[in-house]
Amino acid sequence: MAGRSKQRRGRSRAPKRQWRRMDLHLHTPGSNDYQEPHISYLDILRQAEIRGLDIIAFTDHNTIAGFAAMKKEIEQLLWLEQLGRMEPDEQRQLEEYRRLLDKIMVLPGFEFTATFGFHILGIFPSETPVNFLEHLLLTLNIPADLLGQGSSTVGATSDVLTAYRVINEAGGLVIAAHANSNNGVVMRGLDIGGQTRIAYTQDPNLHVLEVTDLEKRGRYTTRRFFDGSKPEYPRPMRCIQGSDAHRLARETAQSKSLGIGERITEILLDDVSFEALARVLKGKDFALTRPYRGPANPVDFVQLAREEGESIVQTFHPNMAQRGGHMDRVLQDICALANTNGGTIYVGASANPQELPAGVREPNKAIERLYTAVSNRFSPEIDLHIDSLTSKGKPIVRITVQPGRDLPYAMDDNHFYVRDESETNLAVRDEIVRLVERRLGKAEGEIETTAVPLPLPLPVPAPPVDKSEKTHDSKRKGKLGAPRTGVEIVSSEKRQGVFYHTVRDLRNGNLIKNVTRKSARKLWHYAIAQTEAGVLKAKDIQWQGNLAIIDQRKKGDNVWYDLAMRDNGDIHYYYGVTDSGLNDDWLALIQKQ
Repeated sequence: MAGRSKQRRGRSRAPKRQWRRMDLHLHTPGSNDYQEPHISYLDILRQAEIRGLDIIAFTDHNTIAGFAAMKKEIEQLLWLEQLGRMEPDEQRQLEEYRRLLDKIMVLPGFEFTATFGFHILGIFPSETPVNFLEHLLLTLNIPADLLGQGSSTVGATSDVLTAYRVINEAGGLVIAAHANSNNGVVMRGLDIGGQTRIAYTQDPNLHVLEVTDLEKRGRYTTRRFFDGSKPEYPRPMRCIQGSDAHRLARETAQSKSLGIGERITEILLDDVSFEALARVLKGKDFALTRPYRGPANPVDFVQLAREEGESIVQTFHPNMAQRGGHMDRVLQDICALANTNGGTIYVGASANPQELPAGVREPNKAIERLYTAVSNRFSPEIDLHIDSLTSKGKPIVRITVQPGRDLPYAMDDNHFYVRDESETNLAVRDEIVRLVERRLGKAEGEIETTAVPLPLPLPVPAPPVDKSEKTHDSKRKGKLGAPRTGVEIVSSEKRQGVFYHTVRDLRNGNLIKNVTRKSARKLWHYAIAQTEAGVLKAKDIQWQGNLAIIDQRKKGDNVWYDLAMRDNGDIHYYYGVTDSGLNDDWLALIQKQ
């Protein structure tokens, strides 16, 4: 197996990018809950071949026993061959192993059960010594007497964040197993969450989320939740799928227990090697993996993005012509994304998924023009990558912008743009101040954490200015938390017949003063109009505890809520809150309606 790995690395000198099929979550008879304990490891490899797999990983529960058993069997056959003492059936076994292992890369790994029962996959290169992996499991506090049992129940072990770190530092791929379901770190259906869920899904030592709803569409899928658009989850996470097979094949079409290769992921690789696999899974180009759908058409990533629509991390432009200001609008989005959470810009297709994409003529030349424009018109240099994808037969230019670390970024020397929901706007004075403070690491109200170093500071409300501006962040006060999207009008003052408002943008925590109806952005303008029209009095609000829904309305594919919250005798009004900004308390209120 080790020799084959070297052979594969040798082939990487002449890379040929191809889509490969992988199933990185397979159990074997090494797990004590395996449903067909008498099958052989050759049976597993043959089934992987039937399913058309190129890469598989043995991930038994808290043990390396399955991979070790196969490796020992192969070593014994090789030893018999070397001695010239092989029986005909043994020779056939060895030749079958050679044939299958030449087609399929088999990686060793384990499914570790962390504290509180969360499952984590650790996957390693083929040549990794078995005793090294066993030592790693002992380091993670798997009891020595349970090391070979393959049980998912092993008592008190290491916590999730420690497991991420230990596996990553040992050179393994760290994957949160079935993250959105039972024993998953997304913690769906559990009362706990909040900062713990953020830490467990945003930790830099975690590389990938394995999910069970990768092929589903809609606003509430796991992949959509972790696309970087949520203010508390700004790190986009790659999502893949695996079968979690405990048998060769599913017994019936209705059975929930999948077989080998019955829920798999395709990955675009230069060559079939652990190094190439790790580069993609640790990388930021999420278009290099996709759910495998058998004979169906491959996933159109641009169309999928269009169906999701514009957001704080995603925008679309039909073209980038200089005439009509289209190129400038593309560049403004680049600036805004760099100053906010980063994200992706698609050129050559509108945001309307029903329209056929126009495409971009001569995409290579268009990419060069974009790189030149970015180089000439931005300061400092923006970290981005530009390439092209195909959608419905048309070339689309994709611009991937990383969250900025040298804030603020300016276009044409003195134009600072920020991204707000699905809009790009010129930053107002207070937003520019916040960008500078963030760059200096002195932004008031930032949450300091060593557990989850994120690309951007966690957005939190600004510190109190007076009683009317008091914050109510749930982490600091231990009470109900404000939504994480929408707008709050903190205070208002009338001067010479004009109302001047202090606006708190709940997505990024910015406090912007002296905003009028005339100077307000769309959402700010709506909140100001509602406030100037007169807010509801406490006695007129239908409270559910200390929370209330004042109004809700459909806006595109989203629902926008106007909400109210009582806090120590004060009432806070939140306008234009979207689903992504609702914590568990607010969601419970919405679901009662």
